[in-house]
Amino acid sequence: MGLILFPADGDRSSPDVGWSYSGFAAFRRQLAQAEGFDLDEMWGFGGERRWSDVSTSLEPLPDRPDDGGGELSPTECAAILPQIEGIVDHWRSEADVPRAHIEDAQQLAVVLRLCIAKDVELIFL
Repeated sequence: MGLILFPADGDRSSPDVGWSYSGFAAFRRQLAQAEGFDLDEMWGFGGERRWSDVSTSLEPLPDRPDDGGGELSPTECAAILPQIEGIVDHWRSEADVPRAHIEDAQQLAVVLRLCIAKDVELIFL
């Protein structure tokens, strides 16, 4: 079991990105760290800190249930994409970032670009 993110374009051959539930949790923690905050301190992750106290365009990605459901609009995808690309560039020079996180972020960028190009939602399932 796990989570898969894919474009809502009806094309089963479109690229997607997926994680186990624990893999997605680890990926989100790494993203939060890259953005300068600790996900465990956030409301909904065992902490008291509100999302309104954090300034990141990535909020729609980490601030969601682990078990899927929901979507991101093409506009949200467009807001997230540059940040994901910047994080990937930064992670490539960091020795402590797992290679799997870099590869997953690169694949997520591919899927986000497709959602933007086709003007379709990104589905979490």
